[in-house]
Amino acid sequence: MANNYVFEDSLPIAPLKLAALESSTELATQVNNHIVSFRRNDIQELLRRKEDLNYRGYNVDSYLLDLTCSRFGTGEAKAVINESVRGTDIFIMVDVTNHSLSYTINGCLNHMSPDDHFQDLSRVIGATVSTAHRVNVIMPYLYEGRQHRRTHRESLDCAIALQELVQMGVSNIITFDAHDPRVQNAIPLNGFDNFMPTYQFVKTLFTHDQTLKIDKEHLMIISPDEGAMPRAVYLANNLSVDVGMFYKRRDYSRVENGRNPIVAHEFLGSSVEGKTLLLIDDMIASGESMLDTARELKERKADKVIVCCTFGLFTNGLEKFDDYYQKGYIDYVITTNLNYRPQALLEREWYLEADMSKYLAAIINNLNHDVSLDRTLSPTRKIQKLVRNYTSDGYEYFQMLR
Repeated sequence: MANNYVFEDSLPIAPLKLAALESSTELATQVNNHIVSFRRNDIQELLRRKEDLNYRGYNVDSYLLDLTCSRFGTGEAKAVINESVRGTDIFIMVDVTNHSLSYTINGCLNHMSPDDHFQDLSRVIGATVSTAHRVNVIMPYLYEGRQHRRTHRESLDCAIALQELVQMGVSNIITFDAHDPRVQNAIPLNGFDNFMPTYQFVKTLFTHDQTLKIDKEHLMIISPDEGAMPRAVYLANNLSVDVGMFYKRRDYSRVENGRNPIVAHEFLGSSVEGKTLLLIDDMIASGESMLDTARELKERKADKVIVCCTFGLFTNGLEKFDDYYQKGYIDYVITTNLNYRPQALLEREWYLEADMSKYLAAIINNLNHDVSLDRTLSPTRKIQKLVRNYTSDGYEYFQMLR
């Protein structure tokens, strides 16, 4: 393990505990294993420096907290913490998009919604915050993140949720690729960190396909709408390639499913003919816009269309993606493992997963030591190194990463 994970002059601010709600147990287990590996591989280095490992709290087999969130027949619930958390640094992990979980209410089966998951999060905070040294929330998909600004007479759900967490005593909120990170202005005096999976996308892409040519003649980054432009520009600048953008023409005279329907997608940018195109966005919900954009690009004679989205929700199922893959409109789709993915998705030929567990473990490890995250987690430097290794060593280097 690289010495980047060894903290020479920093001790943990308190013993570490990972409080994983049932919605995020799979990811939390992977994160826990990485943290255990970090610290066990660092033990030899710390022993050489005659550090007190017991004081550091490094000599544990697991950092996972024993907790349960049980429900009564009425649908009411409670959180129970089955071990002491006094003086600990707690990181509560929750996936508000996990629709696979269910409970019974008056004999009827009810699948858990984002509201249910958020309430379970509040229950765990309420059961721990009075005695813990610090409580942090890791919510990869920000609850109500798409309801981040008010237009006309609407609720401002995301801002209210953030304020509620802070009022309960949460010190830091960690999320990934927030739909609009400016929502943190609702809690300007509290910790809010928004991390991006750009490096993991590039790593997954390079590992899967060693035929890519990283230059302006062969590669281009595409934003499917105006909101995704900052993501596309950042990646394009790191790869030294051009960027293009679609904008959505909407019919503002009608409202369907709470939104003005899209009439057409218009493209702004240079020719895409013969190029590999990376479509970058924060999420795939129904996927309609992303698929329409991919079809438009292929009709403009693009060679490959690769979709990269942080959260693959696929709320309208996978069948249309299967159809577009068979027709050649998309070549493959990359999403992270930060949210629930059904087994059917993992088995799809067109699907690739960007593993975020090690990155998240490093974030937790740094925060627990109360040190700067820039020390080891600068994505720009890591992406630049990845590109240099890809262009110089190619296939051999990325075979080692598998």
